Formats: sequence, structure tokens, C-alpha cells
Amino acid sequence: MEILTAIAILGGLGLVFGLVLAAASKVFYVEADPRLEKLNECLPGANCGGCGYAGCAGYAEAVLEGRSEIGRCASGGNACAQAMAAIMGTEAGEVTRKVALVRCSGEKTYDQDGNLVAGARMKANYEGYHDCLAASKVGGRGPLSCKYGCLGFGNCVKACKYDAIRIVNGVARVNEERCVGCMSCAAACPRDLIVAVEPNRNVVIACNSMAKGAVTTRGCTVGCIGCGLCKKICPHDAITVENNLAVIDYSKCDNCGLCATVCPKRLIKDSNVENLKDPHPLTKSL
Repeated sequence: MEILTAIAILGGLGLVFGLVLAAASKVFYVEADPRLEKLNECLPGANCGGCGYAGCAGYAEAVLEGRSEIGRCASGGNACAQAMAAIMGTEAGEVTRKVALVRCSGEKTYDQDGNLVAGARMKANYEGYHDCLAASKVGGRGPLSCKYGCLGFGNCVKACKYDAIRIVNGVARVNEERCVGCMSCAAACPRDLIVAVEPNRNVVIACNSMAKGAVTTRGCTVGCIGCGLCKKICPHDAITVENNLAVIDYSKCDNCGLCATVCPKRLIKDSNVENLKDPHPLTKSL
């Protein structure tokens, strides 16, 4: 009898609490905007963070509330932007696809005796934790002689969710076909080496060294020495030398490739010269 009484009491309490919760859900119900679910469906679900939000759901909510503009999803590209604009009843500008570029040409090449033939020189053997940030804190900004170059421990590789980056001869390299331009890799690089450029961009200067020419040469055989030859030959004044480093203004550049023909270090990538006998190292595919 006591057992039946206990069961009845518990059942009655469950019924009462259930009714209270049901009533509370009706009283405090907040109607969700149906557009939010549709916005989420437009997004790729990669949660890469390239839009500046923690994930796709956060970005969709920000667009719905007017806290963010449409077109910030690099993974979704132009199709995603146009679909989101249609849901919100607005117009979205054309989204130009971008891919990541690692501004370092210091891929290391050794002869049969193990001597460095080309690339960035090492000033020490690093045997610590394989992490770019950790390595950059050791021995005067890391084991590389060039304090601006790629450390090659793969922080960017770990950050990429599309398997678009890998380390080639000590330097990070991007597979443009896989890269969606989310720039998660850029956020992971402690040396700020990675920038966004248009895919298949014929002319890029893959170097970040702002040291004087003699210092750069001691640290890397292919680093920019700020000689200015590319600036002089450019017919559109698209190249300037700032802080000992050549910089391209893409609003003026027409991809003629003349700068690549005069660079003494052959560090300027130009896809138009891929078929030469001595192609630029950056034209090598992953």
C-alpha cells in the first residue's frame, strides 16, 4: 500500500510540474524569425571564423539583426551572398573570390652533402615544441636567420579546415584550388605572413622582409633586397618600395609580368613564365 501511495504522489508531482512547464513555455514563448533558419541553410557550415564570428550560426544571426553586412562568408562565396541577400530582401555586391598567399619564398634546397643551396638560412637547430609561436620566442625571434620568414612548423596547416596548406621544404604553401579564402591560416601565423589575393594572380611578391638588402641576403638567398628594378620597369607605376620591400598596388597592376623578368632574386611569381627552363620556385604546384 505504501508503495502505491509513493507512486501516486510522484506521478501527481510529475503531472503538476509538466503542466507548469507547459504553461511557462506558452507564456514565455518567443517566436523565431523563419529567415534565420534559411540564412543558416545558405552558409556552408564550415565554422571557419573567416567572417569574424565564431561560426556560421553566429554570422547568420548577425546578418539577421543588421549587425553584419552580407558577403563576409569567404567559404560560401558569391552564390552564398546572393542567396542571403534574396532572403533579406536586399542586394549584395559581387563577391570576388580570394585565396591565401604566404609571403615567403625561402623554400630550402640542399646539395648532396647537406649544404644549403637556396632558401632561408638557419642560425640554430630548434628542437622544441613544433609550433610557430613557440619557436618565434626562442633565440632572438626563432631559429631562422630571417626574422620575417616562414618558420615552417605548421600552425597554418592546423588551422586550415580545407586541407589547402602544407609545408614544402620548410615553407607553407597554399593549394589555390582547395583554398576558400577564409584566412584562418592568417590568424594562426605569428609573423603575419599570409594575405588574401585574387586566385591565379599572375604577379605577386612573396616576401615580407623589411630588412636592408645586405641583411636580407645574409638570411635568405631569395629575399627581396629592395633594389627597385621592378619599380623602374613597371609601366603603370604599380610597384613601390616601402621599408626595403617591393609592394604591388593591384588597382594599377595589369599582370604584364615585366617586374618578374628583372627581379635579381626571381622571387616575383608570374604564371606567364612557368614554362621557362628556370621557372620561379613559387610556380611549382603542391
